[in-house]
Amino acid sequence: MSKIALYGKPGAGKSTFASLLADELVKAGGEVATVKVAAPLYQLQLIVYEMAGVPLVDPTRQDGRLLNFLGTEMRRINPRSLTDVFAARVQELERTRPEALLVCDDLRGPDVDAVTALGFRLVEISAPAEVRALRKAGRGDLTAGDEQHPTEAQPLVNAWRRVRNAGSLEDLRGEAALLAGQVLR
Repeated sequence: MSKIALYGKPGAGKSTFASLLADELVKAGGEVATVKVAAPLYQLQLIVYEMAGVPLVDPTRQDGRLLNFLGTEMRRINPRSLTDVFAARVQELERTRPEALLVCDDLRGPDVDAVTALGFRLVEISAPAEVRALRKAGRGDLTAGDEQHPTEAQPLVNAWRRVRNAGSLEDLRGEAALLAGQVLR
């Protein structure tokens, strides 16, 4: 089973690249499953908004400030709180979908060791600051995460591959096709 974890600054295009990579792998006859380290944080975000009396109509919209806070507090309480849930999901997929390529599109620095211990290869997605700012503005986040927040710091790791996302969506699709070909070898 191949496993890829994407990391990069907010707005670099990690989720978009993950989606394009999945498309390319499926076109080539592969199977893909997406797993997120931050899945528990997204569940908590829904609960917080519900309890605040403002249920989220679109559960995919992110409150970056809240997610930064929740991630910090979850890790303070138990440094492995997010990665233990992630590991359990990965192990379930290894049992139930052993042919699938697993793609994690939300790797953060504090979680690198736990994720690489599960066999994930790291792919850095980068984009120029001005491009990232435009993309973040267009996402419709409820609030932006703090780029200076410790969880947004670039992990100090050696990437297996690097993808520069400074061009068009078709350019990025080409990068996804190249990586798909490497993974399927």
